[in-house]
Amino acid sequence: MLERPPKPHSSDRPSTEETDLHHAQSLTPAAPSADDATHNAARDRAVALALRRLAPFLMLMYVVSFLDRANISFAKQAMQTSVGITEQIYALGAGLFFLSYSLCGFPSNLILHKIGAKVWMAFLLVAWGMASMSTMFVRGSLSFYVLRLILGVMEAGFFPGAILFLTYWFPARVRGQILGFFYVAVPISLIIGGPLSGYLLDMHPLGGLQNWQWMFLVEGSLAVVLGLAALWFLDDRPASAAWLPTEEKRALIDALAQEEAQRRATGPSDLLPMLRDLRVLRFVLIYFLIQMSTYGAIFYLPAEISALLHKPAGFEVGLVSAIPWLCALIATYFLPLTADKHQAHRTYAALTLLVAGCASFAFPSTGPVLGLVALSLAVSGFITVQPLFWTLPTAYLADRAAAGGIALIGTGNLGGLVAPNVKVWADTFFHSSRAGLYVLAAFTLLNAALIARTKDQPARPSPTQR
Repeated sequence: MLERPPKPHSSDRPSTEETDLHHAQSLTPAAPSADDATHNAARDRAVALALRRLAPFLMLMYVVSFLDRANISFAKQAMQTSVGITEQIYALGAGLFFLSYSLCGFPSNLILHKIGAKVWMAFLLVAWGMASMSTMFVRGSLSFYVLRLILGVMEAGFFPGAILFLTYWFPARVRGQILGFFYVAVPISLIIGGPLSGYLLDMHPLGGLQNWQWMFLVEGSLAVVLGLAALWFLDDRPASAAWLPTEEKRALIDALAQEEAQRRATGPSDLLPMLRDLRVLRFVLIYFLIQMSTYGAIFYLPAEISALLHKPAGFEVGLVSAIPWLCALIATYFLPLTADKHQAHRTYAALTLLVAGCASFAFPSTGPVLGLVALSLAVSGFITVQPLFWTLPTAYLADRAAAGGIALIGTGNLGGLVAPNVKVWADTFFHSSRAGLYVLAAFTLLNAALIARTKDQPARPSPTQR
């Protein structure tokens, strides 16, 4: 068992990780078995049990989260006609979500680290579900802007909280696979969300509400239901999981505590050192550029598919829009698994973005069939690179620095604010409807180079840095 290195500014109060380790040692009078194979087998059984219980529910939560932030792309045309949401208003409103989202993720993750994931995630789900449902009451630009900002505040803590939560439960050796499984939710949400949103927009209006209003009402209510279920289904950490057998629980807590000690020895574990760590700031920039690429695709993919098919947004466009996300689903499952096997997450991430950037450059000048192929490659790369990327900071940050650092890196979601506005600016400046796509593709290639030049292992910091 590795011991926690001394820290000159640490609190006298034991850390949560130390509490978990003491809990593991108190579960049985005997120390862990001297047989490493038996102990590792118990750890692997614990990981398998946690994966089966937690991963599907977290993935479902992320499906609903992504659906509620991205369904605005399907309502775009209907809201232009119904309440006068112009292209410029839409671009700003779609992006404003990420302003409040990015600003509120940091305090939200610190709250989660303090009070636990169960209560905080349940609250966030119910709150953002109600905010999403309220979008049905938009009457113009002001109400559109306000509700997108509120939705960003409410959703802010879920994603960084989920990433932090996964570090509480799964060792680094399988984290790429777990993050890949979690990120499968993104293409699933858009595979399901495209046809669902298209169907709700095509159905016969009911109850005096327009179809786009029904879309927000139905899809927002899913988050409220999941929020109530989270109070029963989630456990904050392995030590509090009654469904985990004693031997497996002890082995998992032991493995996680050893990894925590290793992270404390090589990276920041408190907030102030983390905030001035250049490696963390580099992670923020990389994630910002990833989000520019991702949301440049998400917010405009239905419109691009509509242009390829020469048809307005509806059920058929929704079905075809699901094809790139189906490709992304397959890639997001298999690539992180392969990267875990070879322990080459950085290399896989850089190559994935390189392919996605090249496909983004090719897309605007191709026909319908090749255009759909290029779009599928680009979208698959934008989604798949994210679980690969997150293995890097989660292997570097510890304790409160992990809680704050993951949320700080999450401010890179401001790329979702910048991307649609960059596209509108480039299209206007260059007098071309394709200029914005080329600009976003260039940022993707730049980011591939940034990831390729990121070191796999950080140097051990001096005592003054820790």
